[in-house]
Amino acid sequence: MNDGGWSSDDPFVDPDDPAAIERDKRRREREERRRQRRQREQPTEAQHGAHSSPHEERGTRNEERAGAEGTPTPRSTPAASAPFANRVAEMRKRLAGSRPARRARPSRRAGTGGAAGAGGPGGKGASGGAKAPGGGELVAALSANRRPIAALVATALVLLFLIVLLQPFHGEGSGKALVQIPKGASVGEVADILDDRGVVSSSTLFQMRVTLAGKRSELYPGNFTLANGMSYGDAIDALSTPPEKRTITVVIPEGLSRSQIAPIAKGAGIDGGYMKASERSKFINPARYGARGAKNLEGFLFPATYELPARGTATDLVQLQVQAFQQRIREVNMKYARSKNLTTYDVLIIASMIEREVQVPRERKLVAAVIYNRLREGQPLGIDATTRFAVGNYTQPLTNSQLATPSPYNTRTNAGLPPGPIGNPGIAAIQAAAHPAQVNYRFYVVKPGTCGQHSFSANEAKFLRDQAAYQRALEEKGGSPTEC
Repeated sequence: MNDGGWSSDDPFVDPDDPAAIERDKRRREREERRRQRRQREQPTEAQHGAHSSPHEERGTRNEERAGAEGTPTPRSTPAASAPFANRVAEMRKRLAGSRPARRARPSRRAGTGGAAGAGGPGGKGASGGAKAPGGGELVAALSANRRPIAALVATALVLLFLIVLLQPFHGEGSGKALVQIPKGASVGEVADILDDRGVVSSSTLFQMRVTLAGKRSELYPGNFTLANGMSYGDAIDALSTPPEKRTITVVIPEGLSRSQIAPIAKGAGIDGGYMKASERSKFINPARYGARGAKNLEGFLFPATYELPARGTATDLVQLQVQAFQQRIREVNMKYARSKNLTTYDVLIIASMIEREVQVPRERKLVAAVIYNRLREGQPLGIDATTRFAVGNYTQPLTNSQLATPSPYNTRTNAGLPPGPIGNPGIAAIQAAAHPAQVNYRFYVVKPGTCGQHSFSANEAKFLRDQAAYQRALEEKGGSPTEC
């Protein structure tokens, strides 16, 4: 550069050209004004620190633009360029100071296992080149998280099952439940009895608890006074202790009515009135079996041999009877009876008549068939046992007035079934009443010279002949023509 600002090597510059001299003069004036303006507007470092002003930035851009147009651009002074350099240096310090903090900050992303990598997913971590989890590593990390959760759930389920099985917080139960365990009963049968009586809440869990306690062979038969809703452990303890030796044994034969059972219960030493106790029981709902209009529990008092505690009451005996009925009636398939529009209560009524009429077991289904056939044809049943129940005469011959009683239980004068059972049938009679023989018999009469056998007939002519034979034998013997 020479003093005039002209390049001595520029072949296009003419130092004697008046136009060029004028252009150079204007350029120098512009540069001088620009320099003075920058000096006026440039803040001192004491006031504004090392930051550059917008005017400086514009001046710098003007210099760059002037240089681009071919005019020389004066170099900025150290004072003008210092603020920008200071700002750059300060920014670098800040960035350098913040990086360690970012590397030290733990990652919030689940499963990364440490600081986030500087290169993002798949890049190297700032702590030494460890890669962030990729696709397979992420699945493995998630699976590793699931395994502890699954273990916790499994442990919780096991604990819950043990609590249900061992019942550590269970109370002593409530009320009184009389339970009779038959001799030779299996653990499963004992569990079912306890479940049916409401002593335990689950037959299956009781069996498991007995097995866990190692007492499957230590449960005693007999009569026990337990509680409703007992724990499995308490029930096992009670049943593995020999029952009280002082008990009352009551034998109730099949077919007897309530009025006939009452003196048997009293004679066995049972306290309380049996007739009153057998009117109703909280342990059975007769309406469930179709007995909506039943006035008492006749037909539901299952006949069997019962053992009660020494101070057992009539209410206790009734409880055992109705619970035994509910257990045994489950054995009977009522499908055929229902197809004939008969309810379970109707079957009990038929079974109670069979118990009174039949002495030979093989005749039960034949008598049932006679009853079904006469019901189908709308004929009166003509069974004198129902009249005996109505008048209370079970042993003496029926008189003409008794045979003509207006009671609805008189099946000579009333068609259809009587209003209710005339006694309490056993399971064999109930099975016969639910499944009669498939024969067309409509009549039967006692066969003379036998132990209660009958002659059956499908037509009235044969029945009249059988009836005449019975009458002749009756007159000859002066009483019932039977031999046993």
